[in-house]
Amino acid sequence: MRAFALPAILLIAACSMNPKLERPALPVAPTFSGAATNEPASAAAIEWRDMFRDPRLQRLIALALDNNRDLRIAALNVEAARAQSRIARGAQLPVFDAAGNYTRERMPIETNAGAAGRTGRSEFGQFRAQVALTSFEIDLFGRLRSQSEAAFERYLASAEGRRAARIALIGGVVDAYLDERLAEEQLALTERTLVAWRGSLAITRRLRAADQTSGLEVSEAEGLVRQAEADREARTRGRAQAVNQLQFLVGAPLPPELPPPIPLMGQPILTTLPAGLPSELLANRPDIRQAEHELIAANADVGAARAAFFPRLSITGLLGMASPTFDGLFEGAGGSWSFVPQITNPIFRGGALRGELRLSRVRKSIAVAQYERAIQAAFREVSDGLAGRATYARQSQAQSAAVDAAGRRTSLANLRYRAGVDSRLELLDAQRSEYAARRTLLDLKREELLSASGLYRALGGGDR
Repeated sequence: MRAFALPAILLIAACSMNPKLERPALPVAPTFSGAATNEPASAAAIEWRDMFRDPRLQRLIALALDNNRDLRIAALNVEAARAQSRIARGAQLPVFDAAGNYTRERMPIETNAGAAGRTGRSEFGQFRAQVALTSFEIDLFGRLRSQSEAAFERYLASAEGRRAARIALIGGVVDAYLDERLAEEQLALTERTLVAWRGSLAITRRLRAADQTSGLEVSEAEGLVRQAEADREARTRGRAQAVNQLQFLVGAPLPPELPPPIPLMGQPILTTLPAGLPSELLANRPDIRQAEHELIAANADVGAARAAFFPRLSITGLLGMASPTFDGLFEGAGGSWSFVPQITNPIFRGGALRGELRLSRVRKSIAVAQYERAIQAAFREVSDGLAGRATYARQSQAQSAAVDAAGRRTSLANLRYRAGVDSRLELLDAQRSEYAARRTLLDLKREELLSASGLYRALGGGDR
């Protein structure tokens, strides 16, 4: 009969109170909006160095991956979750403690029974050594195992969170770098334009002094110069703020030996990225995998809360030796042992157990909603990126043609003005239009590159 006792206990302990976990169906369309029916495999497999091929940008990303504090915090959170998982797993195993001590006592002989008529004092010492099994719980209904599973899933979730933080960091560096490039190039454009417009203002003032032009043309030329001066200050501020953001993301001052930058119009960032299928997001997006692990952990919490309603069986044991001399401590004559099984059954907890079960179920429902929300957010981000992929290239071509047309208009207006056909107002208006068109083209190029970077990030790229 005893031979079947241990297997029976282990068989009982193998049960679990975790409810069956049914992952919700994908709350999105079967294909991305704007994607082709035969869309190639997702671009998430592209390494970030192959995606962002500007050597200066690559250097900044590498520095950020080494020094960024948010990424460092995410890594430490992974280590903390791993330690918590080990603690929860250790609760399933028996705990043994070894202890040894020596006791020396002196007492009056009269206090000893059978020592009547005798006087004086007795003195003796005793060595003790023992090994104790301290309250080992046999996990009959899987409470400890559910807690361990929940802790392990949260460790996996924190690891996915670290990967999500890495992707977000790479995207943040790219965005800040493009902002810095835009501000720098628009500042250079403004400086060139300001030099030309100041020269034009000086000419207009001389013509006005000679009564060869009107005050309206002088006011128009002054307005252009003042607008360019205001734009210069705005671009100077934008450049400084972009550099500050880069330094914050990198986690250190920018080194002076960085490679030279590549202009926005020549940035070697991939802009035609394949999206793959929505189902691939489940494997490529670490934030979705993080939400899935959180859902599994919440489901295990429900199992632990359900198991808390059932009895707990724990065992305490002690094996020890005692001897008046250290040499005789391990001879066996002074051996002792104890074995104390204990069963605890909850009777009245003031509704605490039902409250914990209800709370765990609500948290599971929250985890389900967060999992679905993560999928929907990823789907929207990819769809937005595909919309950009389909339109930015054509828009950039059209804007480039507009810049060329504005340049031709300025040249023709200058020729007509010198020939006395048009007034200087027509030339000033043409110059203003060309300046605005060039600024718009730089803005548009930055938006196109940001959209490509956002699509790459939305697909889960940058995890390697």
